[in-house]
Amino acid sequence: MIRTILTYPNPELKKKSAPVKIITDSVRELVQDMANTMYDAPGIGLAAPQIGVHQRVIVIDISGKNEPPDLIVAINPTIVYAEGEVYEEEGCLSVPDYAANVRRHASVVVKALDIEGVERTWKADDLLAIAFQHEIDHLDGILFIDHLSALKREIFQRKVRKAAEERR
Repeated sequence: MIRTILTYPNPELKKKSAPVKIITDSVRELVQDMANTMYDAPGIGLAAPQIGVHQRVIVIDISGKNEPPDLIVAINPTIVYAEGEVYEEEGCLSVPDYAANVRRHASVVVKALDIEGVERTWKADDLLAIAFQHEIDHLDGILFIDHLSALKREIFQRKVRKAAEERR
């Protein structure tokens, strides 16, 4: 099923997510819905809070359009090591029609459970490292716009308010 993606400034996006205690059929169904929703959007990552579910679950697929899908499912993901720095443009399915440069670690090591409950470790660089950091932030109620300077964040918020007024 394709779920509705919550968009800024929905307060649900600012809530912290709870760890998954047991991987049940409902968690597997959530993961399938998240993957379907991400691919339909289309996007390269999605965190459960973006569809209103406050569990620590993310899906990522950075494969290109002409490549076979390569879905990563990470349940209760944790960054256990990070190094380096990149400053790259990011966007977000929950912040449509806006992108900005964000400072992130260039490389990360992430530990999480896969859909079978097996602990996995990913060493990620470049786009995958950025995607992991971006999606894990969502689990803590952090959006990429929260990493912007106060001035850039204010400009963005003015744009959102103006668009809301125009819709009225």
